[in-house]
Amino acid sequence: MILDTIINHKRFEVAQAKEALPLEAVREQAERALALGGPRKFRASLLKAQGVALIAEVKKASPSKGVIRADFDPVQLARWYEEGGAAALSVLTDERFFQGGLDHFDEVRRSTSLAMLRKEFVIDPYQVYEAKAHGADAVLLIVAALEPELLKELHALILALEMDALVEVHTEEELKVALDLGADLIGINNRDLKTFHTTLDVSRRLVPQIPPGPAIVSESGIACWEDVEAVEAIGVHAVLVGEALAREENVKAKVQELVGRTA
Repeated sequence: MILDTIINHKRFEVAQAKEALPLEAVREQAERALALGGPRKFRASLLKAQGVALIAEVKKASPSKGVIRADFDPVQLARWYEEGGAAALSVLTDERFFQGGLDHFDEVRRSTSLAMLRKEFVIDPYQVYEAKAHGADAVLLIVAALEPELLKELHALILALEMDALVEVHTEEELKVALDLGADLIGINNRDLKTFHTTLDVSRRLVPQIPPGPAIVSESGIACWEDVEAVEAIGVHAVLVGEALAREENVKAKVQELVGRTA
């Protein structure tokens, strides 16, 4: 399974990172960032958008599609996203499978005023401290990748560091875990992380099961304005779009389409 392969490699990556920069050092960096204050509130940015908010993803490649944008420039993509009307950004930091990196995150952080999500397969508190140290406003937690106790620990740490946690689910069982956790930002991944098959039916099935309160993000499989309208009709607050944007020649125009400016 693709997810299992990624997680197994991630354990190796985190171990390497700890050797290069010990946990205590990265924790101190995170605490300094926390003391500076002024995080760009990620969840709040989504909820204040008119209509369905767009989280535009800085994405070069994926395990299933390979390289998505050959002339990949993370800063230029982020600028087009912001100019087009995106409410927030997601930046992939996985190197092995998505050809991302924390260097991409840092470059974009310096170039945008938008709130930013660290899109990563987070399996260790080290990665949460790392995210804060690099200026992340939110961190992704994938329920399918985490044991319940570790999920609780990571979620609590993210909140303690004054970031938002995007808790991602794609089944009823995972949704129950997210709700029991008290997640106030829930991502519904329309892509099965084991098969990589994508369908908006996942959002259609799970959104009605979420009580009032959490902000809801529909992720993957959003390619056009009609898709945005479809998930808006069922109560989604935001969409996360990567591939459909990164493939476009006129990225800014595609962003405008997805936020309804040219619909």
